[in-house]
Amino acid sequence: MLAGEAPLAHRRAGRLGSGPALGPSSTDMLDRTELAAWLRLTECLGPGAARRLLAMAGSPQAVFELPAAALDQALPPKQRAAFNRPPEHLEELIAKAAAWLTEPGHDLLALGDADYPPRLLATADPPLLLWLQGRRELLNVPSLAIVGSRNPTAQGGDNARAFAKALARAGYAIVSGLALGIDAAAHEGALDAEGATIAVVGTGLDQVYPPRNKKLAARLLAGGGLIVSEYALGMPVLPANFPKRNRIIAGLTQGCLVVEAAVQSGSLITARQAVEAGREVFAIPGSIHSPQARGCHALIRQGAKLVESAEDVLEELPPLGRPVVAAVEDAEVPHEQQALLGAMGFDPVSMEALMARSGWPAAELSAALLELELDGEVARLAGQLFQRRKRG
Repeated sequence: MLAGEAPLAHRRAGRLGSGPALGPSSTDMLDRTELAAWLRLTECLGPGAARRLLAMAGSPQAVFELPAAALDQALPPKQRAAFNRPPEHLEELIAKAAAWLTEPGHDLLALGDADYPPRLLATADPPLLLWLQGRRELLNVPSLAIVGSRNPTAQGGDNARAFAKALARAGYAIVSGLALGIDAAAHEGALDAEGATIAVVGTGLDQVYPPRNKKLAARLLAGGGLIVSEYALGMPVLPANFPKRNRIIAGLTQGCLVVEAAVQSGSLITARQAVEAGREVFAIPGSIHSPQARGCHALIRQGAKLVESAEDVLEELPPLGRPVVAAVEDAEVPHEQQALLGAMGFDPVSMEALMARSGWPAAELSAALLELELDGEVARLAGQLFQRRKRG
């Protein structure tokens, strides 16, 4: 139920999509009529105004039958004018949506549906519509968000994959935003574990952004995952939409793990929205010299739980009865290389500093670092720096 509002009178046990084409039968025509009403409502008004009208009328169709006096009272003049003018592209959008919904695995879940995710419904700003591609039942399984920088360190990417793999094996669906960096690594980790993963995106589902993640999106769907958007088909890439979608990531989940984040980042927006929704927030600490760690350190100072393993996350959540695989393990390397890794520590380090710590000559050190890099034990960073990778 929406906070502070009456329940919607119209609660459908079914939903649009994943069924017969929206054709000429009376039932299907009703579905198409309802689809048209939802699309007109969401295209004309913002979610707050639309929810006010839905609370008054009970269904999107009934909204357009409200008396003028009620509309004048509920909407300020600019919104009232927008409500009176259907968008020019509305008929095209309705036809496009109706065709899209006939495809296997395509769904449209409305706020009034009986199976709208309860966790998301209980948040302050639940989306009016959820466009879905994939396994819609994942919306109601236990889930955790993993978010972070689009430009992570090598260690950050490794951590995101390892934590996602361990948490997916423990029975949680991994929710993230299909962005580059930590988001992509989180989805990959869940898929590597043959677990469930959900991507919440900031565009219409007829496109994938960023384009570099098209293969990942295809792998996610092939692996039984789900892609979710509140935006209608054709919605382009708009910067303002991505921070807004973060509330859905937070709202669907039981907790949010931030792997790496700058102080000013979308990941911290997600964490704040998780706190506002009453979810657990976790953060992985990093180097005091790394800008990508400062957001996590800020969260920890504000009360987020510092975590070093998947067990640290799971002990704050109800047990699901599945085994946990350690998120991060030390790789086995020869003794000589292990000594060099010990000299590196886990902060980025220059060649000169490492020579001073280890006592190795430049040529021998360079060869050893190259071998460790090829083995995936060390990452080469910008500025001629090197960083140890702790792999899981």
